[in-house]
Amino acid sequence: MPLFQPLVLPNGAVIPNRLAKAAMEENMADADHAPSEAMVRLYGAWARGMSGLILTGNVMVDHRAMTGPNGVVLEDDAHLDRFRRWAQAARAAGAQVWMQINHPGRQMPAAMGQATLAPSAVAMDLGAFSKQFPVPQAMREQDIEEVRRRFARTAQLAEQSGFTGVQIHAAHGYLLSQFLSPLSNRREDRWGGSLENRARLLLDIVRSVREAVSPGFAVAVKLNSADFQRGGFSPEDARSVVEMLNPLQVDLVELSGGSYEAPAMQGQARDGRTLAREAYFLSFAHDIAAVARMPLMVTGGIRRRAVAEQVVQSGIAMAGIATALSLEPNLPRDWQAGKDSAPVLRPITWNNKALGSLANMAMVKFQLKRLGAGRRTDAQVSPLRALVGQQFATYWETRRYRRWTAARG
Repeated sequence: MPLFQPLVLPNGAVIPNRLAKAAMEENMADADHAPSEAMVRLYGAWARGMSGLILTGNVMVDHRAMTGPNGVVLEDDAHLDRFRRWAQAARAAGAQVWMQINHPGRQMPAAMGQATLAPSAVAMDLGAFSKQFPVPQAMREQDIEEVRRRFARTAQLAEQSGFTGVQIHAAHGYLLSQFLSPLSNRREDRWGGSLENRARLLLDIVRSVREAVSPGFAVAVKLNSADFQRGGFSPEDARSVVEMLNPLQVDLVELSGGSYEAPAMQGQARDGRTLAREAYFLSFAHDIAAVARMPLMVTGGIRRRAVAEQVVQSGIAMAGIATALSLEPNLPRDWQAGKDSAPVLRPITWNNKALGSLANMAMVKFQLKRLGAGRRTDAQVSPLRALVGQQFATYWETRRYRRWTAARG
């Protein structure tokens, strides 16, 4: 299947080509935790680069539950004008633009000063970094119901803002992924135990979102192909969950993998499996494609045109690109023009894998901030410089977030 052939979704919407700008967490919100002008410029750059689908970074459904201190929140209509400018900039060249909506569950830093909720009171296992995340409180029935309502409301507001779809984040160890994993979900009620119970919240949210938006508005799901932790959410579980999603009018499922504890989305597994250097999750996707009745997308390490072509020619509908597009937002346009660009960050050779993972994320955010400021990216930025700069920024942004939440009462 050619990379630049359109994809018609189950709801009839058309994605202009098979290349997607996958989600990357920007942490570039303004003082109201709405999209900043820098974010608008950033997404304008991706629009000009001709990605067929542009997925936003995390947009949180609850201001009390954040993956980071400078993230975007959409829970009411107070700042819809800024969300409309964001959507308009991203859609300027004809891309489908979907808002990724999320709740962090236990993956919220303790420094944020908020009560942390999760399926069960199971702490994060990050070695020396574990104390940066508090032991969560097990969610009550009313907490679970509130989360379901919030996802549906945020999707509704995304449509009002001019986005063409939403992606429900059920991967990377965030709340819905926590419900799916037997490592983090140890409940003995209707939300835990069997896979059908562990998938219940995701399925309820998909139904609620679908009911809250119009038929032409895309509803997608991001799902782990595996947790890459022994005893966690497995490839067989992922296949079964996709079968459960089949009848629910889902327009696309993106397959990724891992969590903060095992960042397979950066090519690192904790269960002994070795991941390929590019298109990490393609082999898992082929198995899931055998049962999926909706298009699939694979994200994870893709930076070369030949690899993206391998993905779509193998029967996977979309190739998702993240880090490479943080370095070169014009990558799809370059590939269509016949260039063989393959942007890559400076490698991190540190022995401490947890620090290396943090540095990798910091290096990506460094690029995003440069693009948002209208500057050229720097693939050779020092990992240490990026990490230290990000840590300082996070410290001050966390203080600002705590003042902001205190003022809200």
